[in-house]
Amino acid sequence: MSRTLPPGVERVLYTEEQIQQRIQEVGVEISERYRGRELKLVGVLRGSVFFLTALAREIDIPVKIDFLSISSFANKSGSGLVRIAKDLDESIEGEDVLLVEDIIDTGFTVRYLLQILAGRGPNSIGLCTLLDRTSRRIVQVPVDFRCFEIGDHFLIGFGLDYKQLYRELGYLAVMDPERLEQAG
Repeated sequence: MSRTLPPGVERVLYTEEQIQQRIQEVGVEISERYRGRELKLVGVLRGSVFFLTALAREIDIPVKIDFLSISSFANKSGSGLVRIAKDLDESIEGEDVLLVEDIIDTGFTVRYLLQILAGRGPNSIGLCTLLDRTSRRIVQVPVDFRCFEIGDHFLIGFGLDYKQLYRELGYLAVMDPERLEQAG
C-alpha cells in the first residue's frame, strides 16, 4: 500500500518491516545475554515508548518496565544541562537494568542517565538504542544493543517527533524542517 508522505518528509529511511526485523534480532540478542535473569527495561520518555513496546514483545525472558523523563536546558556555554523531570516508580537496586533510548546523539544525556542509575545499586546496567548517531558523539558511552547506526539526518517516526508530531508513524523518515516551514 502506497502512502503519501507527510509534508517536509524527504524519504523513508527504514520501513516498518525493516524496523520490526531489526528489533526482533536485537530482542533475541538481549534474551540470550540476560537468559536466566529477570530484566528491567527503563524507557526514556517520550521517544522510546514505541521502541520499548516493540522490543519488550521480542524478548523471551521475564521483563519489568519503568520510565523516566528528562528535561534539558542550555547553559551559558551552550552545553546542555539535564535533570530528571519524572523519576522511576520503583527501585532498581539489585536489578538487571537495560536503559532503552530512541536515539543516542552526543552522548551527554545518556552518560548522565547511566551515572544516575548506576548510583542506585543495580546488579547490572546496559544500554539499548533504536538509533545510534555516532557521527555526532562527543562523549563515548557503552552501547550494548543498537538497531541502526544513522548519519546526520533529522528523523521522524517510530517515536521520534517534530514539534510533538509524527511519533505515530510506523516507519522512520528523513525530514527537512525548512521544507515544512516553507510549505506552511
